[in-house]
Amino acid sequence: MAESKDYYSILGVSKDATADDLKRAYRKLAKQYHPDAQHTEEDKKNAEAKFKEINEAYSVLSDDNKRAQYDRFGSNFEQAGFGGGYGGFNGGAYDFSGFGGMDIDLEDILGSVFGGGFSSAKKAQGPSRGADIKTTVSLKFEEAAFGVKKDINVTRNEKCDSCNGSGAKAGSKIITCDKCGGRGKVQVTQNTIMGAFSTVKTCDKCSGSGKVIETPCEKCTGKGIVRKSRKIEINVPAGIDDGQAISLRGEGDAGKKGGPNGDLYVIMKVAPHKYFKRNGYDISANVRVPFAKMALGGDIKIPTLEGEMEFNIPEGTTSGTKFRVKEQGIPILNGRGRGNLEFTVDVDVPKKLTDKQREILTEFAKTFGEEVNPKKRNIFGR
Repeated sequence: MAESKDYYSILGVSKDATADDLKRAYRKLAKQYHPDAQHTEEDKKNAEAKFKEINEAYSVLSDDNKRAQYDRFGSNFEQAGFGGGYGGFNGGAYDFSGFGGMDIDLEDILGSVFGGGFSSAKKAQGPSRGADIKTTVSLKFEEAAFGVKKDINVTRNEKCDSCNGSGAKAGSKIITCDKCGGRGKVQVTQNTIMGAFSTVKTCDKCSGSGKVIETPCEKCTGKGIVRKSRKIEINVPAGIDDGQAISLRGEGDAGKKGGPNGDLYVIMKVAPHKYFKRNGYDISANVRVPFAKMALGGDIKIPTLEGEMEFNIPEGTTSGTKFRVKEQGIPILNGRGRGNLEFTVDVDVPKKLTDKQREILTEFAKTFGEEVNPKKRNIFGR
């Protein structure tokens, strides 16, 4: 008598595994070890024996009577006079259309191994959502800061107005596909090294819809959709930044067979500013201030996003000093308030001085004990 096989161990389940546990374990292993899913001949050869073993284990454990007999007598229960065969697996010829009478949904297995199967046919028959599309819009720095309305052009799939999306010419009928009988899928037999495999694939005549158009619409050639360019007005919210996007629900490609439209994503491309740099909702800038003003203090003019404003700097301000003005930055996106403006002062050294200015600065330097020797201008140049 041959050595008894541990079917529970083969499927990787415990002896108290439920029917659902067995199905999940079988699906996972069948995908992994199916010969047609292997890449090399050696892998296929190694997978064949494992695949047969997995099928054998599941065919027994999924049947309540056989499982009870197996639990009592082991995998040799047939030799003890019980049962006959393993669920229709007859020496290597596997009929996947009925799958040996086993109660299991093969949608996941066939979909992954044979590239479609039941799931693609079901999807083709029902409504499907349109694809999302994206485009880019260019903005000035201030437009991104304060928001703006923009007109953009998009090209997208739209429902054909000639056939109202049916794909059929006016007066033409949509009939049941004669190749698949309206099921959207057909059975195909493949001869492999393991024998004949009967698989289920999407019908190529109706693309899985189960219906065939008698006379296609001339405008959309039976597709039910056409490409069109549209001008759409968008509201760019205040505070949006470079690289961010807004979504417009239902403004993407048209859905099929009554399915919803996809969405439109508009990506922002914000131009840099002449003076300001952005850091989140804060902005920063450099401001050049005359030496006398920095030494004596007083009001200076600083740039903001909305024009110039006066700001008082204290006496003795040194170059590189930073100041902050609250609520003069970028408006907070979809919120309240604004960021801040931060500016750094740099001394503005004059490149040209009059003789009087040179004299005053020389005397000023002497009061600090500094020796300066300004070059004297002559008649040949300055």
